Amino acid sequence: MQDLNLIEQISNAGVAMVVVLALSILAAAVTLERLAHLRRKFITPDGLAQQLQPLWDAGKFDEIEVLLAANDSTLARTVEYMVEHRKQSAAVISAGCGDLASIEMRQHQQKAQPLAVVATVAPIVGLLGTVIGMIESFHVIAYSGGMGDPALLAGGISKALINTAAGLSVALPALCLHHYFKSRVVLYGLELEKQVNRLISRWFIAAREVA
Repeated sequence: MQDLNLIEQISNAGVAMVVVLALSILAAAVTLERLAHLRRKFITPDGLAQQLQPLWDAGKFDEIEVLLAANDSTLARTVEYMVEHRKQSAAVISAGCGDLASIEMRQHQQKAQPLAVVATVAPIVGLLGTVIGMIESFHVIAYSGGMGDPALLAGGISKALINTAAGLSVALPALCLHHYFKSRVVLYGLELEKQVNRLISRWFIAAREVA
């Protein structure tokens, strides 16, 4: 009995396996990109609001713009909008900041969407490979008479099953990662909303009521 050679089985599994491997590479690339860029420091960096407060109180808007230019985050771009439109009403500023933040968070959400596609497509492609493998197995039976060569029949079934296994092995991590990144976007979005609302309340509502 020959030893099971998994690598050889994968290489002989057909076109469906090639597609599944391509999907796995796509999922890995998206995962690495999201791990690198979907981080708190790019959305609501720690300490930024505290740095801005004394500058805003002192009316040093030029210094605020310099500080924001050096900070690549959604919160920084939202505060930059506040600075540029500081003479507008609180309602206008709140709406503008909400739109800006919403667009950026949707972009983060969209960048993880390929993982959902992989999670959906990979098992279907694997199943297609399974069907093709089973058809080939039945062809072995049909053209060799009777049950044919058991070794050939087993090889076809093995090819069929490894496609399904590969598709599921790619789909399950992709699905988990998609939900993980989706939850991160929701969490960071809530933190961003909380910080932006707090700044608007301090700078435009409470300050103007005092004035």
